[in-house]
Amino acid sequence: MKSIFIKNFATTALVLTFCFLLLAVSFIGIGRTYLIEDYRRDMMNCANEVSRTASATARMSSLSDWSLGMAISTIAGSTGNHIFITDSDGVIITCSDRYPLCEHLGRQISGEIISQMEYGTFDEFTTLDDLYPEKRYVAACQITAMTDGEVLGYCFVSAGIGTMLGTWTNYLSWSIIALSAVSLIALLMVLVYSRRMARPLDEIAVASRKFARGDFSPRVRQTQDTTYEMGALIDSFNKMADSLEQAENRRTEFIANISHELRTPMTTIAGFADGILDGTIPPESERKYLESIRDETRRLSRLVRDMLDVSRTRSQAMDLSNRTVFDLTELILQTLLSFESRAVKKDLDVDPQLPDSHIMVFADKDAITRVIYNLLDNAVKFASPGSCLVLRLYKDNSKAYVAVRDYGETIPPDDLPYIFDRFHKSDRSRSLDKEGVGLGLYLVKTIINAHDEDIAVRSEDGMTEFVFTLALAESSRAGRE
Repeated sequence: MKSIFIKNFATTALVLTFCFLLLAVSFIGIGRTYLIEDYRRDMMNCANEVSRTASATARMSSLSDWSLGMAISTIAGSTGNHIFITDSDGVIITCSDRYPLCEHLGRQISGEIISQMEYGTFDEFTTLDDLYPEKRYVAACQITAMTDGEVLGYCFVSAGIGTMLGTWTNYLSWSIIALSAVSLIALLMVLVYSRRMARPLDEIAVASRKFARGDFSPRVRQTQDTTYEMGALIDSFNKMADSLEQAENRRTEFIANISHELRTPMTTIAGFADGILDGTIPPESERKYLESIRDETRRLSRLVRDMLDVSRTRSQAMDLSNRTVFDLTELILQTLLSFESRAVKKDLDVDPQLPDSHIMVFADKDAITRVIYNLLDNAVKFASPGSCLVLRLYKDNSKAYVAVRDYGETIPPDDLPYIFDRFHKSDRSRSLDKEGVGLGLYLVKTIINAHDEDIAVRSEDGMTEFVFTLALAESSRAGRE
């Protein structure tokens, strides 16, 4: 499962990194463009403000007045821009650089640039005819007289790209740090999530290897909702493990039981055959022992047939497609009629306590017929001659109850907990298999349990009663819907 974990983590981390890089490049590009455009608008606003200040100053003096120079120097210092003013011919007459350090005074801006401002403003990335050693963003506008609108000169505001992006550089540094921190946290979350997703697969792989060695006890921890794919997979795997464990237990139990059942008759057959062959058994007794060998052989045949019958009946009872809605009252009466001659022969008083109305149930009709037949056969066989046999049917809430009661020998209390076990033999339990292989009541319980119902037995003071339940048709239909 390491490869799944690594591949899942690597793929998710790669996609996440790509998305973050794409977001970072877009953010940097868009942010840089936005900042430059915003700064250029501020520069144009600054140029207009200086132009208005220069127009006001020109009313009292000239554009080369020292007070105007001080004003634009103050504005330049607060904004980080370089500002100068030219006359109407483009000659620089006032600059934000402190005199006498200013090297721009007296220099002339080309007529081409001046002509561009005759009908508006100037906004370009330029050196202003090598006025600046490197290209700068320059915004310029006219300075007009406040009285007649005559063009008195021009105001130029410029800024280097470093000045414009100075704040952006600091902001970008912190943004990269924050983005790196978010990326690291995201990768850690992906790592934890990928490991969490791969853990059930690791547990399934470990459990599967143990299954291959015959150990069906491991289960995968169910930590996710079964409505999601992984939760459904874990739930299905655990159910499969339960089925495998039950199958293995049944197989082990079957082998142990069948070995026990086969050992006695085979030992008997082999002993009698050896006795006949080596002369231990006298010739006049050979027929008697040959009959014993025949009886034991037939018992083995019945055992194999009954085991196959149990397996087939269990499979049929668990098949939901075999279940239908039928009248349980009518089924009991039909089954009871088949015991009429045996009951009369044994002088039994049969008391069918059945309701006047029909009781409809949802079950496998053939399997339930087998249950009722076996229980009636057991009751008739063990009821004392001349006693009463009671067959009672009633319903309570969403269940139908069937009770078969006979009066005769009591089942020993020590045998009651094991009465439904396969191959369990007591005088009562082996009665359902005519020659005593201990499968009758086991088959009854198997059928009832396959219907998700219960069967119970009580035996005291000469009375033995078996009671089992079935779901009424109405409740079963509601549950299915």
